[in-house]
Amino acid sequence: MAVEHPPYFNIDPDQALAELGEPTTTAGFQAIAAACTRGREDLASRGLNEEGAKSLRLFSTWEITKYLIPVAPAHFRRVLKANPDLPQGHTETEGGAKWFTLDEVLRLRAHFGAEGSRAKNYLPYRPKNQPAKLVSVANFKGGVGKTSTAAHLAMSAALDGYKVLVIDLDSQGSMTSIFGGKVEDEWSTVFPLLARHYATQAQAENQARVLRGETPQPIDDSLTDALKITARDLIQPTHWPNIDLIGAQLNLYWAEFQIPVWRMQARGWKLWDALTDRLEEDGILDEYDIIFLDTPPALGYLTINGLAAADILLVPLGASFLEFDSTGRFFDMLHATFSSIEEGENMAARALGRDGIAFQWDAVRAVVTRYDGAQQAELAALMQAYLGPTLSPHRQDFTALIGQAGESVNGIYEADYRDFNRETYARGRQTFDATYAAFKRLLIGAWRRDALEAGQ
Repeated sequence: MAVEHPPYFNIDPDQALAELGEPTTTAGFQAIAAACTRGREDLASRGLNEEGAKSLRLFSTWEITKYLIPVAPAHFRRVLKANPDLPQGHTETEGGAKWFTLDEVLRLRAHFGAEGSRAKNYLPYRPKNQPAKLVSVANFKGGVGKTSTAAHLAMSAALDGYKVLVIDLDSQGSMTSIFGGKVEDEWSTVFPLLARHYATQAQAENQARVLRGETPQPIDDSLTDALKITARDLIQPTHWPNIDLIGAQLNLYWAEFQIPVWRMQARGWKLWDALTDRLEEDGILDEYDIIFLDTPPALGYLTINGLAAADILLVPLGASFLEFDSTGRFFDMLHATFSSIEEGENMAARALGRDGIAFQWDAVRAVVTRYDGAQQAELAALMQAYLGPTLSPHRQDFTALIGQAGESVNGIYEADYRDFNRETYARGRQTFDATYAAFKRLLIGAWRRDALEAGQ
């Protein structure tokens, strides 16, 4: 019986040379990028409507009463019949099921919230006079489901009735693609908000120089332009009626080079506060319920802004040794970075007799994604033992629905359940619903603590 050797034995050098092809030049990268662009546009177009834009599917009575509004189907139909001014839905066939847009679902939810049983929570919890909660999803290891987790949490929150803003801080722009955003250059991203924050600091330092009889530093035209740009100028609607977007594209990466230059020119500039301060100043924290920040897979200046702005930090990772190890190093880097900022700022504050700073997050949770219970249960249990409550006990399973939804350029909640086996849809949705439920407990707990501290 012949022994079958592995495929890396006896490779013929001449055959390998023939398969190799010509050397790649710098221009070759352009050709590869162009091919990827054509492919991306082809795939993205499969999720577009006739007008070339993304559109959100309709929701059936079954889906509304099972997942969106806690009411029995028969009572739901009675309420519609008794209130002809409410959305009545659309039928695709005579006597068929009724389907509603999400806008209509939100109107129906508001009606039940005003007229329905006080024993049920038809409207999502948010205490009065409390600002939006900012949620950063971060890890400097790629491929851990960071953008997917952030996108599906945003969609879950929107279906739950919250008004959501998604901010893409990753120059790869994957989150922007998911929500169909169009971003021409860095001036349509968060970049001008950071530039405006720096320009304000530069103006203040110039005033101080003038008072000391010194020559002020010049402020270039781009910074002058940034002073006129607000967050509302950057926000664009999406195909979700209650999700808006500040998008990203490749030029946003320029911020990683420009921010340290600004920092050298204005040593007093608190760059880590730039995003938070501008969102607060522009009234965005009052206009939205939840703001999701999708960060780059690296601990650069954009990520630092996203992390410093966050009330809740979610860190996705897989149940593998390498991802556990990498995530541990990520938290170590977070400690080194933010303790260094605190130390430097507080040393200066003590010298001037001022209060220091201390970064604080309402909650920090690691979340296991793409979980395979048959293969990863032991390692996941070990991770839970070491991380304790920092690791969310819910593990987000990988199901067939996740792969199929990705192939159709849709999030799971954007996929029509009729395109799947009903059991596959229910199982795939269940794991993301559980992920959202775990997150929502953090959100409500944090808001409740704030409300109690405020005496509400």
